[in-house]
Amino acid sequence: MLGLMARKVGMTQIFDDEGNFIPVTVLKIEPNVVIARKEKEKDGYNAVVIGVGEVKKNRITKPQAGRFPSEIGVKKTVREVRDFETEANVGDKLGVELFDGCRYVDVSGVSKGKGFQGVVRRWGFSGGPKRHGSKFHRAPGSTGQATFPHKTFKNVKLPGRMGRERVTVLSQRLIKVDAEKNLLMIRGAVPGINKGLVFVRQAVKK
Repeated sequence: MLGLMARKVGMTQIFDDEGNFIPVTVLKIEPNVVIARKEKEKDGYNAVVIGVGEVKKNRITKPQAGRFPSEIGVKKTVREVRDFETEANVGDKLGVELFDGCRYVDVSGVSKGKGFQGVVRRWGFSGGPKRHGSKFHRAPGSTGQATFPHKTFKNVKLPGRMGRERVTVLSQRLIKVDAEKNLLMIRGAVPGINKGLVFVRQAVKK
């Protein structure tokens, strides 16, 4: 599997050869530095550990700083990618060139948080009658039994916190790779807030 961490820059539109405009999300890939390798003989599986972003050494504990080689420095975000398909050694910087020839990608990120929401917005309930005097508009309705066992079962759709969950969107079209500016342009929207960090990998289903 090939994958890198990228930062969500924003959305724009580009035109294809026929003059049709395509809405795209622009992702900027900062240098993904290889900070460690996992070997099957030693660790039981093959993986590459990559890191992005800079952080001051006095901001983290000594045990945390000890996992980073001295010539690389401390990275703010670290991720392990199993079965990395390209040869990568400690200290290598990976960029958009990994996606040359790739047509579809999967994008993972933390979705936007929407706070505490009711059942109409969170689950799409239609609600009750809108007429005057119905006394039932946006309430969740029955939540349990009137007799034994007098409890609400698990997985009942109720009001609660909405959003801010790990979301993966599969098989999104990779429209353009800008090697000069280290940008990926992906058709449609991707999870996460603006300027947020996402993980981009080659599509597993295409």
